[in-house]
Amino acid sequence: MNMMRLLIFALLLANAAFAQQKNAVEIAGTWEGSSICTVPNSPCHDEHVIYHFTQDPKDSTKFTVAADKVVNGQEEYMGTLNCVFTASKSELFCDNPGDWRFTVTGKSMKGTLVINKQTLYRKVSVEKK
Repeated sequence: MNMMRLLIFALLLANAAFAQQKNAVEIAGTWEGSSICTVPNSPCHDEHVIYHFTQDPKDSTKFTVAADKVVNGQEEYMGTLNCVFTASKSELFCDNPGDWRFTVTGKSMKGTLVINKQTLYRKVSVEKK
C-alpha cells in the first residue's frame, strides 16, 4: 500500500512539473497587441506593441521579454523585462521598474503595469503570433 502511494505521489509530481514546463514553453515567441494608458494627463501614450519572449534554457520558469512599440509601421525597441512564470496562476511576473503581471490563457495574454505599488498605469492585451 505504501509503495502504491509513493508511486501515485511521484506521478503527480512529474505531471505538475511537466504541466509547468509545457505552459512555460508556450509563452516563448512573439506576442502582439495593445498597451493602453490608464492615468489621464500622464506622459503615457497608448501603443501598439510587439513582445518577444525568450525562455531561459536553464530554468523553464524564467523569461526575458524584449518589448517593442510600433511607430509608423516600424518596431522601436523600448526595453527588456525579466519575468518569472508561475504555472499554478498561469501568471508571468516582471519586476522592472514597476510590477508587470501577465495572465496567460492559451494564445492570449492580458497584463497590467502597476507603479509605486498602487497606481495602475497600463493595461496590456496581446495575442501570440
